[in-house]
Amino acid sequence: MISTTIRADAPDLRVAAPLVEPDWLESHLADPAVRVIEVDVNRTAYDAGHLPGAVLWNPYADLKGPDYRPVGAAAIRTLFERSGITPDQTVVFYGYAPSLGFWLMSLYRHRDVRILDGSRTVWHEEGRPWTTDTTAVPPSSYPLPTPDDSLRASAEDVGAAIGRPGTTIVDARSAGEYSGERFWPSGTPEPTGRAGHVPSAVNVDAVAVFDERGRFADAETLGRMFGPAVAPDADAITYCTIGNRASAEWFALRYLLGHERVRVYDGSWAEWGHLPAAPIS
Repeated sequence: MISTTIRADAPDLRVAAPLVEPDWLESHLADPAVRVIEVDVNRTAYDAGHLPGAVLWNPYADLKGPDYRPVGAAAIRTLFERSGITPDQTVVFYGYAPSLGFWLMSLYRHRDVRILDGSRTVWHEEGRPWTTDTTAVPPSSYPLPTPDDSLRASAEDVGAAIGRPGTTIVDARSAGEYSGERFWPSGTPEPTGRAGHVPSAVNVDAVAVFDERGRFADAETLGRMFGPAVAPDADAITYCTIGNRASAEWFALRYLLGHERVRVYDGSWAEWGHLPAAPIS
């Protein structure tokens, strides 16, 4: 298991992680080489105020189809282009689900993608630039590369990994979701879906991935969080409900704890819980 003690001579993975500090982002808000994206499941918070120049991505509207399954490459390319993203830009994500945006652009091999290390609430409370103006960006051209499938797991991959030695399926949801008390995090009923968890999956609630300021937790905290569940030499697949919490745990494992073989099941429970033949515990 992962040691919960961080050696004094251990490499500081956080320094090398693709995170940006608020001061850096504030100084680059007007930089045309930087595109800022807020990711949230509805536009209420965005409309109430956002970083100047930020474009909104809604996972349900932009990343999921009517059946909750991930949209295809054509829709992803359209999203990148209407967001004004070009292949040579630095793309910085923040908001409710920044890790999901980061993972998606990494999946499609974007050269420079980062996460603001801190919450939008703290940014606003610190008196940093803020606006309610609608952001309009000129559409771009984005030739979409083939995805890096080493970062993604399909429902078929998850099914094949159940109970397989050397592979850990990590459920990033709350204990209530994992136990089958609720389908959606909010507890909203889902008559067409089944609640529970993927057989053999271990529950590591993503709530502790971030601290009270919305920053990623330090390596010692993350080591205690994942140590009992994910062996350092194991393959790992993370999932949640729509991919946000799974992506946050993927980022923590890959960039802050140094695990090299971690994938996100981006269909997550929104897909799995609606598949009639999918096994559920």
